[in-house]
Amino acid sequence: MSTSSVSKGCFVFKPSSKKRRISSPTAGYFSEGKNDSEDSGLRFATCQLLWKQINSETEKIQEELNKQLFDNLISFLRQSHSEFQTKKTEWMCRMKTSEIPTAALVLGVNVTDHEVTFKSLSEVLQDNITPYVVSLQAKECPGIKHLLQKLMGQLMDCCVDVDSSEEEECVNISQKKIRCSMASLSKWYESVTKKTGSETPSKKRTSSSRHWQFPPIVVIFKDMESFTTKVLQDVIIISSQHIHEFPLVFIFGIATSPMIIHRLLPHSVSSLLCIELFQSLSCKEHLATVIDKLLLTTQFPFKLSEKVLQVLINIFLYHDFSVQNFIKGFQLSIVEHFYSQPLSMLCCQLQEAKSRVNSLSHNQCENIRSLPSFRRYVESQISEKQIALLTEDSFLKEVTQTLLEDLHIYHENYFPVLRCLHVFTTSLPKYPLGKQIRELHCACLGKRVWETEEYGSAVQLLRMLAKAELVAILQKCVEIFTSSSGKQFSNMVEKLEEFVLRFQNLEVGETNEVQDVSVSSQKELQKKTDLYHLQKTLLELKESKRSKKLTKFEMLRFEVVDFIDSLVRSYLAPAEMQTLNEVVYFNTANILREHLNAAPRIALHTALNNPYCYLKNQTLKSDVGCISNTAPDICIVYKLHLECGRLINLVDWLEAFSTVVTAVEGTDPDSVATDQVDEIIHARFIRAVSELELLGFIKPSKQKTDHVARLTWGGC
Repeated sequence: MSTSSVSKGCFVFKPSSKKRRISSPTAGYFSEGKNDSEDSGLRFATCQLLWKQINSETEKIQEELNKQLFDNLISFLRQSHSEFQTKKTEWMCRMKTSEIPTAALVLGVNVTDHEVTFKSLSEVLQDNITPYVVSLQAKECPGIKHLLQKLMGQLMDCCVDVDSSEEEECVNISQKKIRCSMASLSKWYESVTKKTGSETPSKKRTSSSRHWQFPPIVVIFKDMESFTTKVLQDVIIISSQHIHEFPLVFIFGIATSPMIIHRLLPHSVSSLLCIELFQSLSCKEHLATVIDKLLLTTQFPFKLSEKVLQVLINIFLYHDFSVQNFIKGFQLSIVEHFYSQPLSMLCCQLQEAKSRVNSLSHNQCENIRSLPSFRRYVESQISEKQIALLTEDSFLKEVTQTLLEDLHIYHENYFPVLRCLHVFTTSLPKYPLGKQIRELHCACLGKRVWETEEYGSAVQLLRMLAKAELVAILQKCVEIFTSSSGKQFSNMVEKLEEFVLRFQNLEVGETNEVQDVSVSSQKELQKKTDLYHLQKTLLELKESKRSKKLTKFEMLRFEVVDFIDSLVRSYLAPAEMQTLNEVVYFNTANILREHLNAAPRIALHTALNNPYCYLKNQTLKSDVGCISNTAPDICIVYKLHLECGRLINLVDWLEAFSTVVTAVEGTDPDSVATDQVDEIIHARFIRAVSELELLGFIKPSKQKTDHVARLTWGGC
């Protein structure tokens, strides 16, 4: 390619889409470096299908959670400029006040999730209200000029961007350059609405049947806190002067608090806005819904172990509050499970998994025999069956089908009982087993929950619940078991309904008997007495409680608690105790933590101290404490600086670096080109030291001009 330029410059030529290198198929990564490559294609297809189903479910959840918020915004937009459509006198009064309808949309601190919300909001507004929706970000609008360019560029499809491919040059040249101002925007809007109004009724119905003749222009400020005060003031003042010419609506995306509007804008400017507040669903409630729909269900066969789920929840709670990042971590868990586990091909629906078991090869049968959970199962069998399981593939396949069905039944029973226990424990003070169901789920996955102290204290508190609370909880449990698909829950529903009926048939006097006794004892204690008589009265009350018979209500309450305790012990066993749990459960939490909760300082030290770890070049291998002969310059400088103290002499550092480099290159000190080599080595040293300073390992010292100060210690 040739260029014509008066002065020298750097020209960028973007490659065309036809010349771009086609990357290798993703399915090939599943078989690279793996011995079990015979089923890699099947594992990849299963992984893709599973993620497609989960992704569609997450989109459905997002749509359902945002529906109420979007409906309120749509009704606000319909009311904000209804007078402009009919040209009523109220609009003229509002025009004189120059108030701009503004929706303050509080989305929370989970900023990474805002993009998905704004994208969905733009689509909803374009489908129902107006085709003129503009989204602005603070980094794109440092000044009012740039803001107007972005605003008019998105509305008019003008050529505002200077970066364009060669194929689009002819199109961009033909487009009109429009002066960026509110006056030109008003003229453009008038011409567009006239053109729309002059169309035939049939065309209007087909093109924009749900839009008004004068649809409002909606401007979304995605991150209002990041906009400068001057830009916001200018755009509000200019827009208020033209609000009588075309309908305009602002939507402020707020991450912190609505008070930020009054902090950024003075009263003279904020008074030009007619603000209405809208609050989105909190990110914690969103996460609870995602976990409930994706993890606490039998719809998807893939599950997370206790440690992996705890890693994802901790990243959510202590880092970003981002539900989208939680879903990405869940996606990474799926990919890692299907990549690292050869038997993940059986992580599918039960009938499909049974059919795949019949086609297992001998190597895949050996993989089943090597599973820790299957080994425990074999050890619990009689000797004849042990031999058959370890030697006969056909018998192993039959047993595997039965075990997969048992695992499926375990999940069908586990989730309803978990929800039932959660209903009981959330009514207790201080929430001994956790306030959220995800906390109870992690406790049940990790160990036998009935052996923990928290469970014991919860059972003691359950034995003191009132009749009304118990009846309400039992009715909720009946609804949970009725809506579940477990085969054994019909008997449980009958038993729970029987408990409810027995509570309702109890006489009121029997339930209040204990309360009357306690009231009388309290009256005795309130009488004035000396210490001796007080101790005597307390001992008598203690003995009376021991010898007192339980009422019918207390006996029934104990019976209910014992029944729930039996359900917990029967159906909430840890997942690790289930045979073949490795097929559907992903439990390598350390790999997930390395990818999601990275430590950049340790990674940087590893890359500079041992470049072979990342470059995988055999020539970079070296012993511990030695400097590789072919290491990059920055690695050599970094290793040398680790041997120095608080202040590093640049001359000594350069000499040491030159010694290492000349030893590498085999340079003869008496050669003619020694001076030239020294200049090159000096330049390489300066570049490496500058890179270390940029990374934050050293800084210039004010004590000595030819020294630098070391900033990191401990080798990382």
